[in-house]
Amino acid sequence: MKRFFITAAVIIVLLMVVIVVRTLLHQPPAAIDIEQVEIELNETELAQHLSESIQFQTVSFQSPAYKDRSQFTGFISWVHSTFPLVHERLEYLQLNDTMLYRWPGSDASLKPILVTGHYDVVPVIPGTESLWKHPPFTGVIADGVIWGRGALDDKSGVVGILEATTYLLESGYQPTRTVYLSFGHDEEIGGSEGAAVVAAYLKEQGVQLAWSLDEGSFIFDGLISGVSSLVAAVNVAEKGSVNLDIVAEAEGGHSSMPPQKSAVTDLARAITKLEENPIPGGLEGPSAEMFDIFSRYMPFIPKALFANQWLFGGLIESQLSAAPTTNAMLRTTTAPTMLSGSVKSNVLPIEAIARVNFRIHPRDSMDSIENYVTDLVASDSITVHRRGGSDASPVSDWKAPGFAIIAHSMREIHGDIPVAPGLMIAASDSRHYGKVADNAYRFNPIRLTPELLTGFHGTNERISVTDYAQGVRGYVRILYHGSSN
Repeated sequence: MKRFFITAAVIIVLLMVVIVVRTLLHQPPAAIDIEQVEIELNETELAQHLSESIQFQTVSFQSPAYKDRSQFTGFISWVHSTFPLVHERLEYLQLNDTMLYRWPGSDASLKPILVTGHYDVVPVIPGTESLWKHPPFTGVIADGVIWGRGALDDKSGVVGILEATTYLLESGYQPTRTVYLSFGHDEEIGGSEGAAVVAAYLKEQGVQLAWSLDEGSFIFDGLISGVSSLVAAVNVAEKGSVNLDIVAEAEGGHSSMPPQKSAVTDLARAITKLEENPIPGGLEGPSAEMFDIFSRYMPFIPKALFANQWLFGGLIESQLSAAPTTNAMLRTTTAPTMLSGSVKSNVLPIEAIARVNFRIHPRDSMDSIENYVTDLVASDSITVHRRGGSDASPVSDWKAPGFAIIAHSMREIHGDIPVAPGLMIAASDSRHYGKVADNAYRFNPIRLTPELLTGFHGTNERISVTDYAQGVRGYVRILYHGSSN
């Protein structure tokens, strides 16, 4: 028995030594000596331009009947008059209400790049107007902050790209590689009349992009637990989406004589089964690479977990699965969103339907998700029907030159910050642009804090004047490096 305890103690000590050594080796890479680039900008003028853009109510409603096209044409005219150098010196083509610019490079043998954003915005949730500190479409600038719908998503991207292009034009810069700028008008409702049409046009012209840069992730400040420095997550893929209708059928009848089982109870059991059996997941691909890089900047205990995933992998995935944001990085998510049943309170329905939205991880597909759900819940009374969707995007190469250019540009502005690939859990116009690009990246060079998260599609969307100006500087360097080699 004594020998057993001695052996066990030795094993434990050796295990501790392995854990500690691996943790001590799990360090940030050597500092990169990158000279900071100073870019003089009129931040007051930048803020004023973004404020003016917010005042155009370029709202994308799900129903086209509600669209106020005058707001879109007004915005387009405003762009032409506010950024005359861009409109005069770059080739311009309007596809529906989407603006496409071409900045010819001096070397036609090089594949072009595309830098893009969208100027349409989501509606303000009815009844929440009074919750806004400043009215959502006035673009108020107060205490160094620009307020309004689109301040983050994504007029700061569109107008920031235009400001950066103007800066380079005024400096006399001539790109070596051709640059396309595309500003979409319907991203919030799928981009079928905007980005999809641009991608089709580029394909018809025989254009294959070296890489594209669209909205996506940000420079995180305080959003990665345990990491105190700024970090940049450049999304290299985005999840797909599919809606499945779970349909339960029964005989129906009068509610005064309910059976032990009904369409509603069968449907409820099916939904519960989906909740209790999430789609299998795991930390792999860009998400695994992101946590491997960022965990090197964490305190000792969490760093030890990520440095020793051979031992703590299950614990890590359990902890990440407990939070909605990180859980979405691990797997295809399941979200029942719509329910329908009886037409009257005292009528048992003959059919009850739950629409369930699945955001598809790159490891899965629409077919595999439909098969998984069918195997899990289908029965004599329950069927599963697909109602449209799209698979996840291909995963772009985070070792490719385009990614390196974005990373280098951010370090020129913010210092030697960690830059890692990530997975976009929502969708963007890159689902279309990626079809004509070798690699599609999704990143806004703008600082994002936890306090700003509720502004996305929510209330009190805003951006500080300083952060916006830094974002413009980021676009300047991305456009410069991206088009000069």
